[in-house]
This record gives sequence, structure tokens and C-alpha cells, in this order.
Amino acid sequence: MCPEDVQATYCATLVDEWVRCGIEHAVVAPGSRSTPLALALVRDARLQTHVVLDERSAAFIALGLGKRTGRPALMVTTSGTAAAELFPAVVEADLAGVPLVAVTADRPSELRSTGSAQTIDQTRLFGSAVRWFTDPGPPESATAGSWRSLAARCVIEATRRPGPVHFNVALREPLLGTAGQLPLGRPDGRGWHWADVCEQIAPEITELVGRRGIVVAGAGSDGPSVTVFASAMGWPVLADPCSGGRTSAPGVVAAADALLRVTEVAETLRPEVVVRTGAPWASKVLGQWLAASGAYDVLVDPHGFVRDPYRCAARIVAALPKPLGRAPIGWLARWEAFEAAAQTAIDRYLSAGPRSSGTNAPLEPAVARCLLDVLPNGSDLVVSSSMPIRDIEWFGRPRDGVCVLSNRGANGIDGVPSTALGVALARRLTDPGL
Repeated sequence: MCPEDVQATYCATLVDEWVRCGIEHAVVAPGSRSTPLALALVRDARLQTHVVLDERSAAFIALGLGKRTGRPALMVTTSGTAAAELFPAVVEADLAGVPLVAVTADRPSELRSTGSAQTIDQTRLFGSAVRWFTDPGPPESATAGSWRSLAARCVIEATRRPGPVHFNVALREPLLGTAGQLPLGRPDGRGWHWADVCEQIAPEITELVGRRGIVVAGAGSDGPSVTVFASAMGWPVLADPCSGGRTSAPGVVAAADALLRVTEVAETLRPEVVVRTGAPWASKVLGQWLAASGAYDVLVDPHGFVRDPYRCAARIVAALPKPLGRAPIGWLARWEAFEAAAQTAIDRYLSAGPRSSGTNAPLEPAVARCLLDVLPNGSDLVVSSSMPIRDIEWFGRPRDGVCVLSNRGANGIDGVPSTALGVALARRLTDPGL
């Protein structure tokens, strides 16, 4: 087989294996060096391949796809500075725990460090922001036995502790070839490597039993599981809008920021135990209250992420929480009463109309609250960083049927429209009517 046909077979094998491993979307920012990969992607009808000319936007679209589906999307780009344009989205994927497979085409080793056009050092280009990096060199027939493993490893590393991986694919000219017989995959159609997700249960933590506790759920939490855990414990859930737990279920608290600004209320609601899941809230008021509470603080994350900016976690558990016992009678009812009062007060204040001098524009919190209220069930709401997500966090009431998403990993202000496009593309796959 001639070298260009070996290369085409290599790319087709990678794509076939990625599909076997559950990849559904690929975003391609086209360029010459990535041609063999791009052709292999568009020729596989099992994949949804999206062509986006701007690499930076394309990367955030891939991020949005991963954020909405929970599965990594492929982000394929050509060599040189095109690859560097992926860095902001890679950083966000790292800090937000979003699976992403960044595939950058590159020159072979003989063209590197020679002044060859569109050539930069792409070795570990994204540094420590990626879960795994590989640069296996140009494909050869003798290495065909490793091709499926390489592709499957990308997906394993991007999902077992969700985040980005970087596969630097060296390709030689001529770039156009014809794929031959692919190396055989697993006979059952599964990926070459497969990581079973075990339903881990947190070990018995005696400090949780029968105490006045709260659950603080942030972005990246398993909202339904957290709600079940809190209900069984008799604890409230302080649910971030991106946690998946800010629903109409009993015991859900959305107005924590407002409540804890009142000194008497903050003291009345002081817990003995705090269980935190997902990313921290944007609210500094909540963060500072937790840090000063003196409570036994347990950080729970099934993937082992340590998100503890106030450094108050006494115990870090890489598992899912297990209900252990009920809180004292009246503890949950106290939180529910304060939450109801806060929601009534927010409604009364915001319904009074604009207060800005010289303008009839509604207050931004009122816009956020109203928007969340009127969205139809099944909607996705992608919210910008800085004040918009705070307005939703502080003033959005609990409700069912809306998925709130935001790039709160690095809290950057870039890439939001492209992330929203990625979320919309993911929705279109599951709902062809969109």
C-alpha cells in the first residue's frame, strides 16, 4: 500500500474507532494539512460533522456540544497558529470538566524546526490544561495495530475525568489517498478500550448522621442524584442554576445569596455539616458564609475534582453521596420557610418597576427572573459570565424543564455565542424538528 493510502486508512480507522467509542459530533476548521482527517470524517455518515471556518469559534462550538451532551466532540484543525486558536476553549474545558478531543494536524518531524510554512511547535501545545497528550508521528503500516488504541484512549482520557485531550496528528504529503481495509475492531462493536462507570458510593461518614446539614450543588453536579440524597437526609439543597438541581422539588433553595446577606438569617441557618458537589457558586456571600460557618465540610465528586477556593474542605470523597440518616425535625422546614419568604420579597421588589434614574428600562435582575420564568419546558439557556450568570443565580427561581449552561470554568467572557451554537447543534441531533 502506498504511503498516502496508508495515511487515508489511518484516518478512516481513527474515525471508525471514535464512532465506536460514542463520538457523535465533529467540528472541523478546514485547512490543507488536516485534509485526510476531514475527508474521513465527512465520509462517515454516522457522524454529525460541522464545518466552521474560524478555529476559535469552532473550538467553543465543540465545547458547547460536549457541555450539552456530556460526551466529547472532536475538534479538528490544521497545523500552525490554527491549532493555537483552540487554547481558550481547551482551558475552559479543563476547568469546567467538559470532555473534548482536540485533534490538531501537524507536519512530520522532518519539517519541524526548519522554517516550513504553517509550522509551530505543537508538542504539548496546551500544557497542563489537557488530561492526556499524544503525538505518535506519521502512520506506517507496521503501526496499524496501535491505531484503534490511540483513538479509544482519547475518549477514555476525556471522559473518565472529564476534560480535554490533545491528539497531535502528523501527516505527510501527498495528503490525498484511498483508504484500504481497516484494522479489525472489537467484534461486539464496542470501542477498543472501554471504561465502565461504576456506581460508586461514598464511604460511611459518621459526621453526617443526624446533623443539621446542607448540600451546596454547583455546576457539574448530578442534579437528580443530589436532590435524592438531600431529601433522604432531610437537608436543603442550595442549588446553583447550572447544577441541574434547581427544580421545584421540596427543599430546593435558590435565594441563598439574598438570605445570607441578612445577619440574623445567616446565623439562624448555620449548618453543622456541609456537603458540596460541583463547582462553587459565583456568590461570594455564600462562599464566605460557608468558610466562616465552622461546619464539617465534605467535598464530593465522582471524578475526584477538587474545587475548594476557600480551602475549607475537611474531607474529599471521590464518589457519589450515600444517604446515612435524617436531620433533626424542623431543620429543613426552617430553610423552606426562609426560601419562600425570600422569593416573595424578590417578586414584590422587582414587580415595582424600574428604579434607574432617567430610564424606563427594567432592572437586569428582573429581566433574568422573567426570562427564566417564561422559557418553555425543554429549553436550554446559555448564560454569559460576569453579571448575567449572577443575575440568574441570585434572582432566578427554581423551576423544572430548563437546562441552564454557562462557561464558568475559567469564567472567561469569550466564546459564549459559539458555545451556544454548539448547544443548539447538540439539541438538533436529538430533536430533528429544531
